[in-house]
Amino acid sequence: MSNGNERIALFIDGANLYATAKTLGFDIDYKRLLGEFRARGYLLRAYYYTALVEDQEYSSIRPLIDWLDYNGFTVVTKTAKEFTDSTGRRKVKGNMDIELAVDAMEIAARVDHIVLFSGDGDFRYLVEALQRRGVKVSVVSTVAVQPAMIADELRRQADEFIDLAQLGQRIGRDPSERPVRAPMTDAPGFVRDRPRPARPIAATTPVASDDFADR
Repeated sequence: MSNGNERIALFIDGANLYATAKTLGFDIDYKRLLGEFRARGYLLRAYYYTALVEDQEYSSIRPLIDWLDYNGFTVVTKTAKEFTDSTGRRKVKGNMDIELAVDAMEIAARVDHIVLFSGDGDFRYLVEALQRRGVKVSVVSTVAVQPAMIADELRRQADEFIDLAQLGQRIGRDPSERPVRAPMTDAPGFVRDRPRPARPIAATTPVASDDFADR
């Protein structure tokens, strides 16, 4: 748990957090998420990483990205890569691990505590490198489902593990406010185009996910 004097930075693997919250049956309210960690210390920066499908005129993730950009988050995006697998199915992959790792190492000297929202085991070495620089690292994912959404080696490396299932009551959206989800493509986690909604999208619009299979 943070103390009130800590300088905190959040690093959100958008695809992984979306998949984890979806598995637990709730949607993230990003305004409440910011409030939760601002109450724990001085929140220096909140990064959000996600990939975008290049050929979509309108992506359902765009309203969320715009909201995050205007409301305290640093949004990092890149174009997802499309390919055809051995069965001839179209796949989309957008891995943001390198971008997240570089930003975390750059900010390490200016923070006391980094909170990583991901269960991806590829981040274990990043967590270890941050710890060698004197930074406390907490990891947010869940073991409340089977199989667990967090790699065991990442959970062991973290200074603190925060289960999203417990945090959900404080940063989840009221189920009565949950919008109808758009249909998914055959690429894991990506959302097809849909008509632009008539009313503004709140901070809780669900995010499209990229390839998060390698936990």
